[in-house]
Amino acid sequence: MDTDNNIIYSPVVEDGQQGSRLDKYLAQSLPDMSRAQLQRLILSGNVSCDDVVIVDNSHKIRQGDVYQIVIPEAEEALPQAENIPLDIVYEDDDLIVVNKPAGMTVHPAPGAYHGTLVNALLYHCRDNLSGIGGVKRPGIVHRIDKETSGLLVVAKNDMAHRFLSEQFAEHSIERTYYAVVYGIPSPTSGRIEGNIGRSPYDRKKMAIVKSGGKPAATNYQTVEVFHGAAALVKCNLETGRTHQIRVHMSSHGCHLIGDKVYTKSGKNSIMLPASVKTYINSFPRQALHAATLGFEHPRSHQTVSFRSDLPPDMEELLSVLRF
Repeated sequence: MDTDNNIIYSPVVEDGQQGSRLDKYLAQSLPDMSRAQLQRLILSGNVSCDDVVIVDNSHKIRQGDVYQIVIPEAEEALPQAENIPLDIVYEDDDLIVVNKPAGMTVHPAPGAYHGTLVNALLYHCRDNLSGIGGVKRPGIVHRIDKETSGLLVVAKNDMAHRFLSEQFAEHSIERTYYAVVYGIPSPTSGRIEGNIGRSPYDRKKMAIVKSGGKPAATNYQTVEVFHGAAALVKCNLETGRTHQIRVHMSSHGCHLIGDKVYTKSGKNSIMLPASVKTYINSFPRQALHAATLGFEHPRSHQTVSFRSDLPPDMEELLSVLRF
């Protein structure tokens, strides 16, 4: 069992363990916690795998799964509705698609109880959010990193939450991201495969692992090259693993500009004018944007698709690189 403050990571599900109930597996794997306690945590939306919240105690585990269990603080305040503007792309009685800005955390956590997407949704939707995620994560079906911008879908009722969660679990969701990276991918387009799991050297990082982990695949295409030093890359996800694009592109030597976790030192030595190097090396967040999101609507069962243009900071980054 690995811990990180109030977060516990389960052992990797091994061959022969798949198919067991989630609550039973966690109880066997985490002997310091009772099965009843774990069941409560699951039902309250505190257990996730690959950034997808699992709210079913009988969920069948799969080989390579690693579950993240968030242990709430003893007197943690409930999220409050806050009048925070939302960029709403689409909304109906079942769901809401928002364009999340970089810098906004999806749901409250220690050190970030205010200003989150959940705080904003509670104000906008009032009582019309799925209760499956618990009072701390109402309506939240999936997440994108705090410093990643772009599209995210939120469920407004339990039926929509379950239906959307199944699509994320089955990897049938259409997701396209744009990333600005150091270097040029070689080849300029292709498919990156490699099981992703918790790094054995830094538990705050994910990594391509030789054994264990979960299968991950990213299809990428170089859209534009900047003076042989950087590139705009379009990434289509076949799977949705935690930090997948950041890990896969880094494995090809193309670390995301602004990524403070995965970018290696020495990237400021690329052959660009000093002013351009200074700008891109001080870019305040990973240059990653969730541009498209497509799925089967839970009520109409029609395929719906949404698009978000690059935000101003990434457009400015591209403009600087086009000197």
